[in-house]
Amino acid sequence: MMLLLLTLAAVARGAAARPPLGDLESHFTAETESEEVRSAAIKRLLEVFGMEDPPAVHGHKQAPQYMLDLYNTVADVDGVTKDPYLLEGNTVRSFFDKLHSEQVEFRFNLSSVARSEKVLTAELHLFKLRPQSTLAFNRHHFCQVSIYQLLDTSRNNKTQGRKLLSSRLIPVHSTGWEVFTITQAVRSWMVDEDSNLGLHVVVRTLGGSTMDMKMIRFASGRTHHQSKQPMLVLFTDDGRRATTLESLDPNDTTDTETSNLPQTPMSGPSSRTARSLDYTEEETASLPCQRQPLYVDFEEIGWSGWIVSPRGYNAYHCKGSCPFPLGQNMRPTNHATVQSIINALKLIRGIETPCCVPDKLFSINLLYFDDDENVVLKQYNDMVAGSCGCH
Repeated sequence: MMLLLLTLAAVARGAAARPPLGDLESHFTAETESEEVRSAAIKRLLEVFGMEDPPAVHGHKQAPQYMLDLYNTVADVDGVTKDPYLLEGNTVRSFFDKLHSEQVEFRFNLSSVARSEKVLTAELHLFKLRPQSTLAFNRHHFCQVSIYQLLDTSRNNKTQGRKLLSSRLIPVHSTGWEVFTITQAVRSWMVDEDSNLGLHVVVRTLGGSTMDMKMIRFASGRTHHQSKQPMLVLFTDDGRRATTLESLDPNDTTDTETSNLPQTPMSGPSSRTARSLDYTEEETASLPCQRQPLYVDFEEIGWSGWIVSPRGYNAYHCKGSCPFPLGQNMRPTNHATVQSIINALKLIRGIETPCCVPDKLFSINLLYFDDDENVVLKQYNDMVAGSCGCH
């Protein structure tokens, strides 16, 4: 009997310690709703960046130096576009050779490029190695390097198996990257994917005879480091149109241009500091319309595994009041000025004061790995509030 009483007491204590069933259901419902909201928010953010799903994480792969240099040329430390006219189109992709042939032949998988994208320029980047033969310096100083598109002779009754794309002279004794334009071939591959049979490189002397490949050597994906591998760089435009509130003039030197943006990177800790110093709702209501920090941290979102640069960016946001009378420092539109007058004179019931909103937007650049481990540089419009005004 005593054992039974002790058991019942233990059960009673356990029941008292557990929260009521209704509280548990409420807790689980709140967690589920929170996860659903996060999932929906991430999905919407991916849509802003033109993606359905985040690319797979590829560990610690290194982006090609060319793509890193290009990113640093067009973007500042926060990813904000330095000059919208520097980049041709809004997307740049780099592809490594998939053939890895012992011959001087290359093939690139372009399946990740949407058919709707407009191909602007395509470049073949080859790293020229130093010649093995020292006799080359005595006999030849220049050579003719020609890039051919390989064709399927069984289709359309073609009699020739290749088509000349690019040809020029290069020094025999030089070393480093050589770039050849092959836009015509890539455009044809985009129309007919099956026609992509690859590229062939032919090297000849100035007299037209075939040159010994020990004298003219290009790095290959089979035997050389990734930093020297053959690479196709594709400049495209995906057709997105900017809805920028005020178009950017490269000759504009007003205070509202990109010079107003912070020139130092906003790292994770500094972004938290910026948020902690943000004004309360009560304080904001008494402050005039102004731009305030809004740091987007890609690591917090869970995207740091596939984004190369930047780690995050300061999108900024606009807060504050637009009281009558609106000064020019509030950059009001004529409509906002009239609305503030109507509000001040109480001529019509229900007319509010103008709103504090962005009146200039800037683009940012993202350097990232896609699902096929290609490195992509993409420019996104209207991502940063450049200045605020009363509208």
